[in-house]
Amino acid sequence: MKKLRFVKDYKNDKCLRKSFNELANKVFGIDFEEWYEKGFWDNQYIPFSYADGDRVIANVSVNVLNLIIDGETKKAIQIGTVMTHPDYRNKGLSANLMHKVLEEFEEKSDFIYLFANPSVLDFYPKFGFEAVEENEYSMKLQLETNSAVNLFKLDVKSANDLHFIHQFVCERVPVSKKFSTDNALGIFMFYCLNVFPDDIYYLEKENVIVLFKKEHDHLHIFDIVSKNDINIQQILRNISDRETRKIIFHYTPDYTNIQVEQKKHNGSEILFVKSKHNRFPTQIKHPITSQA
Repeated sequence: MKKLRFVKDYKNDKCLRKSFNELANKVFGIDFEEWYEKGFWDNQYIPFSYADGDRVIANVSVNVLNLIIDGETKKAIQIGTVMTHPDYRNKGLSANLMHKVLEEFEEKSDFIYLFANPSVLDFYPKFGFEAVEENEYSMKLQLETNSAVNLFKLDVKSANDLHFIHQFVCERVPVSKKFSTDNALGIFMFYCLNVFPDDIYYLEKENVIVLFKKEHDHLHIFDIVSKNDINIQQILRNISDRETRKIIFHYTPDYTNIQVEQKKHNGSEILFVKSKHNRFPTQIKHPITSQA
């Protein structure tokens, strides 16, 4: 094996980006190329990688964003896309990259955090990360539904719709003052393209974009994008139907009549947080549309 070289923030290097995408596809089954081509890979997403020649073989990515906690803005780094090619594993490459990330960002950030799958739960505490329990927030529906709704489904394959979504999100207010993210436009657009392309709707009267999906008698709300404070009851009337019995929020709502229960992981990813001087809040659910 030749000596590996450290590379970072190379999104405009076609060769390295292609190799990065190949590794991401191999490890996670995802590809960032469309996201890049449409201009959504911004300066807030920074890969820290090792390359063997022009071949990216290990990576730890940084997402620069803000956390809104009880109305206050905190600087944060979210780590994601931690991956190593199978031929180069067990050589300490991820640990070395993690040290480089911490060296550059730890003193500049109030929080550094990530979501880890259950197979690597012993890895992150070595760097001072602590597991944080998330909650699930829901509401029993006790509303009359609105049959005359100006609800339009948005199509991410349409350039006009995608531009509309992007511009709308640029002007959004945080989905929650209790706990939410800000300055996470790039991650949101990745979710629109790759995770929720069939679940994006515009409510004309309320002037909001809602990402939601119906599942039997449950309504899953992944995000509500608005330029102003919202009337959640009116939104729920417009997107629910007669069969809807329960609303599940995939973020931390600050509405009334919310039920809270500890999130059941069931093999899902677990939140890890590192902070020197700040206490991370309890009883939160990180917004799914800004989870790297």
